[in-house]
Amino acid sequence: MRLPLFPLGTVLLPGTPLPLHVFEPRYRQMTVDLLAGDRTFGVIAIRQGWEVGTENVAALHTVGCTALLKKAQRLPDGRFDLETEGIRRFRLLSVETDTAPYLVGEVEWLPDTPPPPGVEELLPALAEGARAAHTRYREVAWERTPRTPPAPDTPYPDLAYALAADCLLTLEDRQRLLEDPSAARRLRLIRKVLHREAGILKALHAVPAPLSELGQFPHRN
Repeated sequence: MRLPLFPLGTVLLPGTPLPLHVFEPRYRQMTVDLLAGDRTFGVIAIRQGWEVGTENVAALHTVGCTALLKKAQRLPDGRFDLETEGIRRFRLLSVETDTAPYLVGEVEWLPDTPPPPGVEELLPALAEGARAAHTRYREVAWERTPRTPPAPDTPYPDLAYALAADCLLTLEDRQRLLEDPSAARRLRLIRKVLHREAGILKALHAVPAPLSELGQFPHRN
């Protein structure tokens, strides 16, 4: 499977939104191509920095997430404001640097692994623990702005992604969530990470701004 690639200094998780402001010519062209055909492209995190060119594709992580282009607003000067949403995990097999102005990746899909015997019965308890950690995080981080938790019927495989969606986690933590094929391990991981982050925020008496209030990400594209 071949996908246009959009390298970014952040990690896109399945089921989560990602607004993009596109100004660089190669990604303007990618947007035009997406609007003319399949609106799916690959978002993949950069290990360091904000930009990846043809000379340093090794800086890309090997696991990314497809994004669906849901809405595109073209600005008078040719830039675009995009609304996208994460859909499906993939592993990057190879990168083409000469078939388009932007990078194109050969990818394979990464399905979740079925839970081993006995683990599936633990998912409700793991989900409850993860939600409790998320509630504690919200009470510390968003104490001045009430937040809406994920819906009670959010499927277990998607819950860790949904809990991480409005939390300011490091790129490394988000990448670990993305790469892990086990719903149970993801729930354990998000619980651990949110407990850690809530403790740090409480100790520092610092309240970060929600992602939705940070404006456009500084995505250099």
